[in-house]
Amino acid sequence: MGKRRSSAGDGLMAAVALLPWWAGVAFAAVSYFALHALAMPDPPAALQTGQIGPFAVRTMIKAAANVGQYVLPILCLVGALMSFLKRRRRAGLLAEAAQAPGADALDGMTWREFEMLVGEAFRLQGFAVTETGGGGADGGVDLVLSRGSEKFLVQCKQWKAYKVGVEVVRELYGVMAARGAAGGFVVTSGRFTEDAKAFADGRNVKLVDGPRLLGLIKQARQSLSGGAKPAAVADVVAASGQPKCPVCQSAMVKRTARKGANAGAQFWGCSNYPGCRGTVAGG
Repeated sequence: MGKRRSSAGDGLMAAVALLPWWAGVAFAAVSYFALHALAMPDPPAALQTGQIGPFAVRTMIKAAANVGQYVLPILCLVGALMSFLKRRRRAGLLAEAAQAPGADALDGMTWREFEMLVGEAFRLQGFAVTETGGGGADGGVDLVLSRGSEKFLVQCKQWKAYKVGVEVVRELYGVMAARGAAGGFVVTSGRFTEDAKAFADGRNVKLVDGPRLLGLIKQARQSLSGGAKPAAVADVVAASGQPKCPVCQSAMVKRTARKGANAGAQFWGCSNYPGCRGTVAGG
């Protein structure tokens, strides 16, 4: 019985740790006041014969609430602390990656650190990120992204020694269909095989290798700090006259701004959107 209670407590803390830290603190406060009110003793009253059973049940509930009013908030606060520490760790990993000269910096990370870094990179791209808390380095879908009503699945592969093959991409594609996801991403610190690239081509699966991941991180951080400058079309136009994305070097397509001060104006957007949000002024 003690082991089951411990497991339940660990599960609660892990669940709270997946939330923003302030949500854990809020849950702690709400649970305390709700259980404290429930634990308040009833005013003395004479019991009738038919009231003994309900009185016994109410007494047990109040006893449980009396203990829970302290235990549950503590578990929530520990989960909130875990969430806060994870958030700081993600920020630290992001800063290290943004300052790294090359993708080799990703090789020294554990699979868990790599997953945290990838999640933070997608947050900077404007996604809401849910960490699924996979149980290993190859834990299936590692992150669930959402933007508006659309859902995207992410598979993280912190593989240093060999390239990510087509089997991984096929697996994610099947899970996407089963879950009704709008798209998916396979992110690796290394590279992809040609078969993997061929399978993903034309499908709603985007492949993000180490160099591209670092490019996305650096561009997003520069944009947040106000240091990003629009790339001039002349700086990135290929020989064919079509610009290349300044972030991932993929082909770009003409788009028209629908909102904001530049509504109606044309610009170049990365063909890998929403995986990459690189833009070039003009068009």
